[in-house]
Amino acid sequence: MQDQQMRIENKKLKEELKLYKNLISELPFSFTYKDFDLGIQMEKKYRTSNVTTLHQISEVPYIERKNEFTITSDFDLDFEKIEGFLSSILDYVPHHIVFIDKNGIITLCNLKAAKDLQVNRDEMIGKHIRELLKIPDEQIALLQTLHSQKPIFDKEILDRNYGITNTRIIYNSDGSIKRIVGLFLFLNGIKEAEKQALAGRIAAGIAHEIRNPLTTVRGYLQLLQSSVDQGVSELFTTLLIPEIDRANKIINDFLSISKPSQFSTEKLQIAELIEGYIGNFLNREAHLHNVKMEYHIHASLKDCYIEGNRDELLQVFINLFSNSIQAAKETLPEIIVSAQRKGGMAYIQFADNGMGIKSSILNHIFDPFFSTKDDGTGLGLSVSKKIIENHKGEIRVNSGPSGTVFSLEIPIVINTPIE
Repeated sequence: MQDQQMRIENKKLKEELKLYKNLISELPFSFTYKDFDLGIQMEKKYRTSNVTTLHQISEVPYIERKNEFTITSDFDLDFEKIEGFLSSILDYVPHHIVFIDKNGIITLCNLKAAKDLQVNRDEMIGKHIRELLKIPDEQIALLQTLHSQKPIFDKEILDRNYGITNTRIIYNSDGSIKRIVGLFLFLNGIKEAEKQALAGRIAAGIAHEIRNPLTTVRGYLQLLQSSVDQGVSELFTTLLIPEIDRANKIINDFLSISKPSQFSTEKLQIAELIEGYIGNFLNREAHLHNVKMEYHIHASLKDCYIEGNRDELLQVFINLFSNSIQAAKETLPEIIVSAQRKGGMAYIQFADNGMGIKSSILNHIFDPFFSTKDDGTGLGLSVSKKIIENHKGEIRVNSGPSGTVFSLEIPIVINTPIE
């Protein structure tokens, strides 16, 4: 029985080895890979159709050269073809991947890096790495490796782009540096999830300790209201009971960002949702506050639908509208809502002409209870972010002296009319 099991395992190992060799033989470039733990070097030559060959390494280099790659001389000039081949593959990797040359110029940037850093990937190619990261050169891991020729292994980065970084070196056959490859594991999402988990635990305590007593107090106030004189009764109606209701709303809003929301969904035609359902409400509010509203829906969204809850999405736009009104200050408020299709996503922008958000607080505006208003709860944008995430989308913000733009991306689920 054991012999049969061993034969099966040996067969699997041979098949797996053959699979790896076949895969490597399909790669459209030459390379040399050295494994100093095994003491074996692997070589593949693209111009000949040979499968990779293995031979013992006669001399082990310095430990800093471990995990390096060497491009063979007959392919040095065509490395750009390799990057073109890799680019479409690396766009599917959920981490930041960037290549730079010996001058610090970006030669490859995957879509995840461009998306998280909010840049146009094509515009970054050919620019210095500092223009992508926007931090001092001495803090850029790729440049550190370029200057020291020492790769970085699992280094924790604690700045606003929190994560783990690794770098590797690709050498030309003459020993000169061809590329520095950077892999950055962007962990802000995990940090945000931990923050939401903490908010959930706090919310559970708030709901237990405050909501029940508030309900009791509100009930007794309503009971007493009929037995007091008119002046006190008006105080109950205009101040005491509304303040209790306001406190309950704060609790409900906080619970909505700390727990998974359960809501009914339907297919929503994007243009009708924005110009019709949401637009009708915002237009009434705009008239009351003397706000100029504009809507620009691109033809690419014709007959495109999203899966969502119209009331939840309306709440997002109400929150953004309220923030825009308060940011207008002395200027006549102007708001432009635009939408277009980008791939499989509906890309919606809500832009105002307000005074903008200070860069020092821009990264905190979606945090629960963070507010710059004296009477604000700091939950409006947190609730909005949660709603968009529940719709499998994302919300981002850009701001400057001329105004603020909130960008929403929501997946398109169907782009033909519903029968």
